[in-house]
Amino acid sequence: MELTTKWRKKYHRVGGGGDDVLEDDTQPIDSQEQEEMVRSFEKEHARQSRLWRFLFVGFILGHITFLVYSIFQQAWYPWELRYHAYFMEEMQSWMVISADLVAVLACLFAVKGLVNRSKSVQQWMWYSGYTGLLVAIFWLFYMLRLPKFCWEVLWLPLGPLSGAGICLYVDHLLHESLEDVKQLRSYMYNYKAL
Repeated sequence: MELTTKWRKKYHRVGGGGDDVLEDDTQPIDSQEQEEMVRSFEKEHARQSRLWRFLFVGFILGHITFLVYSIFQQAWYPWELRYHAYFMEEMQSWMVISADLVAVLACLFAVKGLVNRSKSVQQWMWYSGYTGLLVAIFWLFYMLRLPKFCWEVLWLPLGPLSGAGICLYVDHLLHESLEDVKQLRSYMYNYKAL
């Protein structure tokens, strides 16, 4: 808040025309102002990182909830769900349940990778991608065996795989922005030494 008021004081109105211009842009920023600015960027990055991570964790948890519902539905009332009924002639009920359980596992790996920010835990998102790839291969194999290709169940193979890919992308973007803030900190100069 204090930093914002300092920035606003550097602006002034020119001739009543309503245009805002900088008074003097050539003056270097002193060390304390630089530190405040970098700290504000670090705080903002931490806030944005939490927001985006938990937003995508929420999406993945919603998909997990749907898959668990699908598993119980297939176990108690086999082939009643339309997207499973397409495969009634191609596979047994336990195979559908197993594929959905593996998809849940892939999504849980992605959640674990997003919630924990360390580099060593990022491997869980890669495990999620590999597991999602196995699920995609399984479902695509049986989708291609159907007499007519059903586009409406394309989410079965692509759901966990795309979830893992999106989580990897979000983690990569957040890591890049953190590196930019760290680089900004390394560019700080000592005003008094100039």
